[in-house]
Amino acid sequence: MKFIFEVHIRDGCTAEQYADAWVRASELIQQAPGARGTTLHRKIGDPRTLIAIAYWDSKAQRDAMEAVPNPAVDAIIRDAAQYCDIRLIGEFEEPEWVVTPAPPATP
Repeated sequence: MKFIFEVHIRDGCTAEQYADAWVRASELIQQAPGARGTTLHRKIGDPRTLIAIAYWDSKAQRDAMEAVPNPAVDAIIRDAAQYCDIRLIGEFEEPEWVVTPAPPATP
């Protein structure tokens, strides 16, 4: 599953400041069972808006990680709050099926 949220960097702050906190928190979170990695992306045309994606084997495993607070992760997140505002986009299951168009025919 994917846990996706949007990050808006505040005036006077940089995406790099948030990215530093993201990496530190992710290194700890990724030790949890079912954690499969994270990615952080800048929005095209708006480098102050980021999309963050955390990958998990299942929602249950992500919920289990959140059910046991990690003081170090909590401290990093509290500190990072000074740099940005975060909006949860949602939690998405892996697709049951994928439709991929065929590549165009070559002349």
